[in-house]
Amino acid sequence: MQITPLYTVVEKLIETRKGIVVLEGTAGFPLGETNLYMLDMEGKVLWKAEKPTVNILFTKLKLNEDMSLSTFTNNGQFCELDIETGKIISSSSFK
Repeated sequence: MQITPLYTVVEKLIETRKGIVVLEGTAGFPLGETNLYMLDMEGKVLWKAEKPTVNILFTKLKLNEDMSLSTFTNNGQFCELDIETGKIISSSSFK
């Protein structure tokens, strides 16, 4: 499936049985939006990741063994997200 990014460029894709998690690049990405989301196999957005604060973007992404997503943000936060909904399970600062 061809992935067309919403705003910038695709930095990372993680394919799951439910869909494809997309992390877009931060350069030029609108701060009011989230650069991490899941698409179904037809390219429809299933969810957009909840952000711990409004003016951040996600910079790193990893799929965990328990099927949660680990992320880092450009303001020094670590978040664990529910892969089914994109909602924050836990969040902490690593500054």
